[in-house]
Amino acid sequence: MAISAEPDAAGGGVGQLLRLSGEWTGRHAADLEQLVADAVMRLGGHQVRVDIAGISRVDTVGALLLGRLRREIAAAGGSATLEGGRPEQRILIDAADREPQDTPAPKARRENAGYGLVADIGRGVLSSVTDLKSWVVFLGAVVATLGRVMLRPRSFRFTSFVHHLELVGLRAVPIIALISFLVGAIIAQQSIFQLRAFGATVFVVDLVGILSMRELGVLLTAIMLAGRSGSAFTAEIGSMKMREEIDAIRVMALDAIEVLILPRILALVVGITLLSFLATLASIAGGAFVAVVYGGISLDVFLTRLPTTLTMESFLVGTLKAPFMGMVIGLIATIEGLNVEGSAESLGRRTTASVVKSIFMVIVLDGLFAMFFAAIGY
Repeated sequence: MAISAEPDAAGGGVGQLLRLSGEWTGRHAADLEQLVADAVMRLGGHQVRVDIAGISRVDTVGALLLGRLRREIAAAGGSATLEGGRPEQRILIDAADREPQDTPAPKARRENAGYGLVADIGRGVLSSVTDLKSWVVFLGAVVATLGRVMLRPRSFRFTSFVHHLELVGLRAVPIIALISFLVGAIIAQQSIFQLRAFGATVFVVDLVGILSMRELGVLLTAIMLAGRSGSAFTAEIGSMKMREEIDAIRVMALDAIEVLILPRILALVVGITLLSFLATLASIAGGAFVAVVYGGISLDVFLTRLPTTLTMESFLVGTLKAPFMGMVIGLIATIEGLNVEGSAESLGRRTTASVVKSIFMVIVLDGLFAMFFAAIGY
């Protein structure tokens, strides 16, 4: 590779003829840059014809350097034109030397605020319909897997079920009992404060007992488990999805729903049923504590009146709702985990969505059950 300059005989000796030779490739980039700098220093401001017929090879780096040679000679007040060379070389040099044109950015369209609000609502409705469809499909897959496991009980992952039941149920006992006790105490205190004006303080026993048995125990338990266990299930399965462990399970001819999903959902169903009963007892205990300390109701009166207010119907109403809420929490938590993509941001977003959707659906389900039991007079 070399550059030789001589007076341009074809131009009457006024300009300069620059002959290039050798390989103009990236392997010689440092030397070529120095040659180009020297040529610009000597020939800047002249009329230069650049003969590239002697170049044997040229790549993108060489083409960029030739383009720089032309631009810098022109910037110094001269001009440089390329001559000779093979057609493919000229095409590459012209493409590399072409400067990008600044295209004006399209003007941002100002959207009406009302239109944007309606569009957001529409997207939210479509997203909800899509989520509901995916939940139904996933529920069908889980039910089919459960039926297959019932036909072959030995395939059930009993060890995994017990492990998750311990995490969902046993280790959640302290927080569930404490929260239920405090909420029961708060409800009792507010009820006594209002009933005292009517001289009906003793009816706080009925209010706390029925509310805890039918609504408070199971609802508090479901909300706590949605935030505690549902988020954990989403994070666990999402992390496995990111590390491609679920794909590895499928490669080993194992069913991911049978191995990962079913034990977790069944643990939630059993755990929430037991914990809701415990939460009911803790809530009533909190109400009894406040009734004795703040309401002036003796413990004997509270315990004597309590069995007359609590019926088997109230117990069954609270108990029957618990498995369905556990199923909903488990389905949402696991399907959100399976939808995690390959980034930490996606994992965090899906975990948050799991908690929000689970709590929302638990409250909706509780309202549907309330309307159903009221309709049948139960």
